[in-house]
Amino acid sequence: MKTVNGQEVIQVFEAWSPKKLACMDNDPIGLAIGTLNKPVSKVLVTLDVNEAVANEAIEKGCELIIAHHPPIFRRLANIRTDHPAGRLYEKLIKHDIAVYAAHTNLDVAEGGVNDLLADALQLKNRSILEETYAENLLKLAVFIPTANAQALREALAKAGAGRIGDYEACSYTTTGEGRFRALAGANPFVGSVGELHMEEEVKVEVVFPESIKGRVLKAMLTSHPYEEPAYDVIRLEQQTNVMGLGRVGYLTKDMTLQQFAEFVKQQLDVPAVRVVGDLQSKVSKVALVGGDGNKYIYAAKRAGADVFLTGDMYFHTAQDAQAIDLQIVDPGHHVEKVMIAGVAKKMAELCEDKKYLVEFIQSTIHTEPFLFV
Repeated sequence: MKTVNGQEVIQVFEAWSPKKLACMDNDPIGLAIGTLNKPVSKVLVTLDVNEAVANEAIEKGCELIIAHHPPIFRRLANIRTDHPAGRLYEKLIKHDIAVYAAHTNLDVAEGGVNDLLADALQLKNRSILEETYAENLLKLAVFIPTANAQALREALAKAGAGRIGDYEACSYTTTGEGRFRALAGANPFVGSVGELHMEEEVKVEVVFPESIKGRVLKAMLTSHPYEEPAYDVIRLEQQTNVMGLGRVGYLTKDMTLQQFAEFVKQQLDVPAVRVVGDLQSKVSKVALVGGDGNKYIYAAKRAGADVFLTGDMYFHTAQDAQAIDLQIVDPGHHVEKVMIAGVAKKMAELCEDKKYLVEFIQSTIHTEPFLFV
């Protein structure tokens, strides 16, 4: 096993939940406090960062905290250590505990907050509620001697090119003749300087997401025998890696709204929920958004959901939902606590695959500010 620093831990995290997935303007994600340029052996995973969580990190010897809710959400005018927030920041800095926040990027990521909520509710046949991210597809067409084509295809597949849906290593090959004349100073792989040469070649075509363009071209250039390969990179209209906020899916069995509300309380470990709608109506299709999903009631209605589960439902938004015949179950914002166990488990698995010697600890501090009486 390899000892690691904070940068290596966060590189693993961001490969799973990259910052580019964030879908809120100026979302304060990333490193909020401290430095990642230090050894890290224990990471505390938490929903929120308050003084009790900081004390927990100190007690358990954690050098890094990964949180869902950013500890510095509003712009700071000052850091006064005689105020609660300033006292928190001071404590974390004095004990050299870094804090990294993954907010809406973790909501969107596959296996992130919204998928964890959907898992808890056992939703099947899931889809995205609202698309917030997609990449353009590019197509690489490269000409290469027939004898070298298979090695090229393998290198491109290893770099991630040729992935289409549930298929990988997809490519298309056509046969033709390549002609060229090497000029003085060239070192041709085939042919001679000054002579027009004809070579039996194939054109290999593969598609790939724009985000891995550099990696794919490097693989092509490294595996190609020619000094100056001939190739085209074409932007396609199709998109890939479509991701988004919220999930829509079906319950394993139909319920009444009353039964669904009780199911939510049980599965998401909350003492109470707020409900809008007829308690005896049938619920089959569920839309959900972790946290505050007020602005997604119309997306939930367009998706054909019988009920929309989200936190922090506003009074007038609840009336709007009622007017469009969309039922609501509000278990509160704190229901996003599902990310604590989910992130700790996912990161432990990812780091174990890399043989990283780092432990992920689930925070046990209850950060729900509301009491239900």
